[in-house]
Amino acid sequence: MKLPMKKLAVALAAFGLTTAALADITIGVSVSATGPGAVLGGPQKNTTELFPTSFAGEKINGIVLDDASDPTNTAKNIAKFITESKVDVIMAGTTTPGVMAAAGPAAESRTPLIALGPNRLDGEKFKWAFTMPQPISLMAEPLLEHAKSKGYKTLAFLGYHPDAYGEAWIKTLEPMAGKYGITFGPIEGFARTDTSVTGQVLKLISVKPDAVLVVASGAPAAMAHSSLSERGYKGQIYQTHGAPSPVFLKNGGKAVENGVIVAGSLLEWEQLPDAHPSKKVSAEYAKAYEAKYGKDTLSSFGGHMWDGWAITSRAIPVALKKAKPGTEAFRAALRDAIESEREIAGVHGVFNFSPTDHSGFDARGRVLLQVQGGAFKVISTK
Repeated sequence: MKLPMKKLAVALAAFGLTTAALADITIGVSVSATGPGAVLGGPQKNTTELFPTSFAGEKINGIVLDDASDPTNTAKNIAKFITESKVDVIMAGTTTPGVMAAAGPAAESRTPLIALGPNRLDGEKFKWAFTMPQPISLMAEPLLEHAKSKGYKTLAFLGYHPDAYGEAWIKTLEPMAGKYGITFGPIEGFARTDTSVTGQVLKLISVKPDAVLVVASGAPAAMAHSSLSERGYKGQIYQTHGAPSPVFLKNGGKAVENGVIVAGSLLEWEQLPDAHPSKKVSAEYAKAYEAKYGKDTLSSFGGHMWDGWAITSRAIPVALKKAKPGTEAFRAALRDAIESEREIAGVHGVFNFSPTDHSGFDARGRVLLQVQGGAFKVISTK
């Protein structure tokens, strides 16, 4: 379906819009607007409504499709974008499985992919994909540093497993935890659609780990965290950047109090130092989003979509100097421009891509949050 994108003053100010539309740049968006991933994909779909209708003298056409949290549908949507709509850029993959489904077709068609979920791509898939969520190795560091500072020696895993997101965290932490004097394990897994983790929680409590890392997103992250708390676990509970959202706080309630979460800087942008490069961008996005969708609706997952536009909008003027939209040459020029542009300020951090780094983040892309009084509070910006 065609997306009725509306111009906003914030977008005009942020991206230097002109009003003369000379040609069409087509963006194909596939998100999990329904199904288990909707807590992530819903805000992403909402965010596309804030995109401008023209930019740098060109008309922006947006095509938004729902994959219903099914990577098979993601693949079908990508095929439509490529064969029917001839899109110039794809924004897709609310979840890691969705990214994996989109990456192959995007690379084969030589179409830049803004990957909305974490991933571990390589080869040509890596070359054509740029990942919006922070890399897991970057986000694991402050969690392990916090655990070390508290004297914790054991860190258990409770999360999506077997699952691409959970596997990525496991593969990162297994060689990394020891450097902080921490033993990683045991590992207890659950599916994204599970509604109870009682058995897994009881097993973990029986071995008495100093801390538990919950690797999940939205409501499942709150469910796992609550189960630990309600069954008497007294150790520290950590969460990944897949967790923070209004749904997490609402569903978790008092059970998630004192949980420590690594996240991007968007949700608590007002607590950032004024000099932080993401504060102004986050303020613009947050105010625009909540003006349209209501107070306290802001989600970090929608921020990944906004960052995708920030990156794409930086690349468009560069690519237009080399080719016209709707051509393979323009898609290649977009890809090259995304990879070569520097210091792109987003709501989750600052992007500096390179041929070997398609996440582009540094330590400015993370904060440590703690749930205090039913709200997220920044406890570290390092």
